[in-house]
Parts: sequence; C-alpha cells; structure tokens
Amino acid sequence: MSETQRKLTTIFAADVQDYTRLMGEDEEGTLAMLKHYRDAMSRLITSHAGRVVNTWGDGLLADFPSVVEAVRAAIDVQNELAGKNAARPTDGRMLFRIGINLGDVIVEGDDIYGDGVNIAARLQASAPAGGIVISNTVYDQVRNKVAVGFDFLGPLDMKNVADAVPSYAVRIGHVSAEPQKPASVPDRPVERPRSRPAPAPRGRLNKLGGILAVIGAMLVVINIASWEGEFWAVWPLLAFAFLAAMTWVRIQDRFDQRIAALAIVGVGLIAINMLTWQGTFWAIWPLLGLSVAAGIRWAMRD
Repeated sequence: MSETQRKLTTIFAADVQDYTRLMGEDEEGTLAMLKHYRDAMSRLITSHAGRVVNTWGDGLLADFPSVVEAVRAAIDVQNELAGKNAARPTDGRMLFRIGINLGDVIVEGDDIYGDGVNIAARLQASAPAGGIVISNTVYDQVRNKVAVGFDFLGPLDMKNVADAVPSYAVRIGHVSAEPQKPASVPDRPVERPRSRPAPAPRGRLNKLGGILAVIGAMLVVINIASWEGEFWAVWPLLAFAFLAAMTWVRIQDRFDQRIAALAIVGVGLIAINMLTWQGTFWAIWPLLGLSVAAGIRWAMRD
C-alpha cells in the first residue's frame, strides 16, 4: 500500500481547446497529433525539472519544484506548439490551455490530489486557447523573474473551492484572445495589479536598442575625436548589433528561433570576414556548417 504524504508544489494542468470537435472531424489524425504535441510538452516539462504526473483524454498534469521553471516551461510549450500549429489550417490546429497553481497537495504514490490540483484545473479551464492563466500565489513568485507581462483577471470563483482565487493571464506574443471566464464567474471590469508587472519583451528590446544606440554613437564620436587612421568603433558596434539581433530572436514567434539564431551568427561571420578582408573568404566554411545545422533543424520540424 502506497504511503500518503503532503507537499507544497507547483501544479501545471493542460488540456486541448475544442478537443471533441477535432475528434469528430478526424479521430485518428487528432489522436496522432495529440500524442505528438504531448510528447513535445513532456520533453519541455522535463527540461525544466518538472514531472508529468498523469495524462488522461486530452489532459496532462505535471508538477514542478520551482514556480519560475513551471511558468517558463508553460511559455516554452505554448511557443513551440504555436510554431507547429502555424503550418496547419486554422480549423485543424490543436491549441492547449494551461493553468498553473502553487499549493499544498496530497501525494499518494506517483499521483497528487487536493485543492491545489483542483485550482490548477479551474485556472486551465479559464485560459484562452494557446494561453496560460496563473494563480496569485504563482504571480507573487514570478512577477519579477520572468520576462513576460501579466493581466489581472480579478478573483475567479471556482466550483468546490471556498474562496475566489485572484488570477492572472500570462501575456505571450501569439495569444490575442481574452482569457475565458468560467460560467460561474459574473462579468466584472478587468482590474490591474497594484504591483508593476514585468515589462513586455518587445518593450525591453526597444529599451535595449535605445541604450546600445546611445553607447554606439558615443563610441563613434570618441573614435573620430581621437582619430589615428583606424575606425576601431566598428567592433563594439558589431557586437551591439549582434546582441540586439539575438535578443529579438528570443522574443519573436514568426520564425524558428534556432534557425534565426544560426542565420544571425552567419551574418556576423560574413561581417567579420569583410572587415578583416585579406583576400580570402574564410567564412564559407563555418557558413557551410551553420547551413547543415539549420537544414537538420528545419527537417525535424513539422
């Protein structure tokens, strides 16, 4: 007989929006897609030190020792699945909803039970397709540690939970729909958190670009004012451009991030080759290796 214990953990609950419709249209194709997407989700959960507790139907339950890693895993999951869905017709996409809660649970064998799990499931049900909703206990732990924004949804009433749970929608680039409220939650104006949310990634990129532009201009002025026949400022300017480009790669969701990063490295190598030109285009060899890596990455995508 397995021993029953209690622990504080971060619960991650996910399911598929419109799963019944997808099954009705193409049962075998939907099951194959569900397995493929859930395998990707399990891989990302494991990479963030999480554990898949259980799967059932179209659902998945996981737990994490770290609240921050749970939210990062959810963001990575939604970004990767958005890339997979981009190649599919709109009505054939499989969109997951994710809810995350930090709470005390009952552990029995490999399973977890209790209000902490129930709240995560209710949060998941209130999330938009392709979106993430977290409880206030999660928000308090991650608000200054994860580079995304948050929208306060107000206290959500939940079936079989005594008190309404203040909740937040995680603002990620590819989700534009408003979070869905359970039927038991009356419409109320959306409030904003008193605490200042983490800046949106694109805002951070704009700030970084502005800072680098100012520093770059100062270096050019210094270089010209102390001119000795060499434009040495081109090297820090190249480094700044590379840093800004790689930051952009991390926040955009239009292109595969790894392929985009390889392309930027390739452009940087060509720039270095041209700036140090001695009659040999040596950059062709690393470019060939980068092209092979990008081709393999592309072939492995859906």
